[in-house]
Amino acid sequence: MNLKTVTRLNPPAARPAADHQLLIQAVAPAADSPLLVLSRRIADAGCNLVESRVATVGADVSVLLLAKGGWDAIAKLETALARVGRSENVHLLSYRTQARDRQSHLLPYMIEVVAADKPGVLVELIDFFNRRSISIEQMSSMRYQAMQTGADMFQAQLTIGIPADTRIAELRDEFMEMCDGLNLDAIMDPVKF
Repeated sequence: MNLKTVTRLNPPAARPAADHQLLIQAVAPAADSPLLVLSRRIADAGCNLVESRVATVGADVSVLLLAKGGWDAIAKLETALARVGRSENVHLLSYRTQARDRQSHLLPYMIEVVAADKPGVLVELIDFFNRRSISIEQMSSMRYQAMQTGADMFQAQLTIGIPADTRIAELRDEFMEMCDGLNLDAIMDPVKF
């Protein structure tokens, strides 16, 4: 009797059906915002829109979307996005990503800064937190003219994630000292929900 040995490999553990994610970023003139088109493509492909960010920057709009769905729905969405990306008014980037691990050891704090506008202020803020391994979770900044005086002003809002073992009072003192040295008006408060 001739016996064949068959080695059967167990397939890797399958990811749950809705565990696939696609990050989509689009930039277009504000008058031609791709938000509705992209939202429809996500729904038509059978995916869910789990996170979104939209911002008008200059004369353009930036749209950042995170879609979630089964592998076949994500593949269908990628095909639909290829057609949207051919539009000459839309700059589109998309790629598959994974869910972010919970960062329960990070304490959320809000930073607000207002100052006379001068080059490098935002770089100083980013560098301060980067040197201390503090993540910047969200950030927005703008330049504007003060209504009363017409002075050029700078404003920034940052949400940061401070490791739980950080001494908050010491961090706040260092931050305020840096802000005083740069002549920035700033606050640092915990995010309250």
